[in-house]
Amino acid sequence: MYVDPEVYSGAPTEERDPNEMAVYAFLDKLDISYLRCDHDYANTMEDCKAVEAVLGVPICKNLLLTNRQQTDFYLLMMPGDKPFKTKDLTKQLGCARLSFASPEQMKELLGAAPGSASAFELMHDGEGKVRLVIDRELLAGEYISGHPCFSTSTIRLKRTDFLERFLPAVGHTPAIVDLPWPEAE
Repeated sequence: MYVDPEVYSGAPTEERDPNEMAVYAFLDKLDISYLRCDHDYANTMEDCKAVEAVLGVPICKNLLLTNRQQTDFYLLMMPGDKPFKTKDLTKQLGCARLSFASPEQMKELLGAAPGSASAFELMHDGEGKVRLVIDRELLAGEYISGHPCFSTSTIRLKRTDFLERFLPAVGHTPAIVDLPWPEAE
């Protein structure tokens, strides 16, 4: 996977997809500083390891989940290398078993391409249909990272800016969960 070793401050100068450019414009409007790394399409956590090294921040896993009736949606942010088990999350949220939302739902609710969801796309969820859920472990770091609608760039910003400025601006308050690591066998 090609990763541009350059780290850029701010939006790209060339025009890109309008949803991606909207994320940069929104962060700029909020006067939130961020760094950006461009790279080949990365939709697996293995692909993201090279991006981690360039940005100096662990890449988090972002999963858009839904209930069986597809009436409730959850965007889960968790450490990229932590295995995900739905039973651990549903128990803490007090909801029925969750499954992955469809690519069409991801595009409709977040404006994101499959494999590219991140909390930055919550700016497209004006109706508040998606509930943000964050694994507490992510809150220990200084930075939060994610793709701006497409897995060809990754941005990094301070955790405090994300929690105290970005999330209130998009009208989302996260639910904090403690997802366990698998027990050693």
